[in-house]
Amino acid sequence: GMLLVASMEYNSMSGSGDETMDLYKSQAKQIFKKLNPRSVSKCSLESGAYTFHYMIESGVCYLTLCDKGFPKRLAFLYLEEIHNEFVVFLDEAEQKKAAEEKRIPQDWTRQVDTVARPYAFIKFDKSIKKKGKEFANPGSRSNASRLSEDLSDITTIMKKNINEVLKRGENIEHMQNVSSNLKEQSSNFRWGAKKVSLMAQWQQYAPFIAVGVVFFLVLLLKFYL
Repeated sequence: GMLLVASMEYNSMSGSGDETMDLYKSQAKQIFKKLNPRSVSKCSLESGAYTFHYMIESGVCYLTLCDKGFPKRLAFLYLEEIHNEFVVFLDEAEQKKAAEEKRIPQDWTRQVDTVARPYAFIKFDKSIKKKGKEFANPGSRSNASRLSEDLSDITTIMKKNINEVLKRGENIEHMQNVSSNLKEQSSNFRWGAKKVSLMAQWQQYAPFIAVGVVFFLVLLLKFYL
């Protein structure tokens, strides 16, 4: 694959040195090497005090690293919003370019498929950082609202220890069968999950108000299909 954009916020890792940062950057690259279009579309990989979360959408992988205590549901909502912002970013840029060249605009996926160099969309870094600030406090009113409105089922999202995947050489796409089984087992609980009220959501996530987590690493990767 090819990296499209990366964004890093060092202040989230208080007390961590360059060696720790280099370790997580290395692990992120190794994760990408394990991924392909047939991999599980969503997965969480625990690494020490932090957790990698990734989402694959339309041939693009969105990966972030955050504190292990950060709500998993909110982390994936963050990735979904990054995806939506990325699509808007590409569409607006293409609309402007097409108007100047007097041609029909291309679809955003076409722009990704034809990109020829790494970090081609580095300007999107500003949008990532802005969105990261919105999600930094899990207990904020806006994030509590996000959680109350989200009815997606996250029980089917795989959670693994990163050493199981990287050191043992496990291919992430092999998790697909396990993920499918989890989805079947959790289907009976979906009806009840949708009835969770805003108060219940607030009680669940309010303890994280003081965490002050900031996403410090976001990487977007395109796959070669």
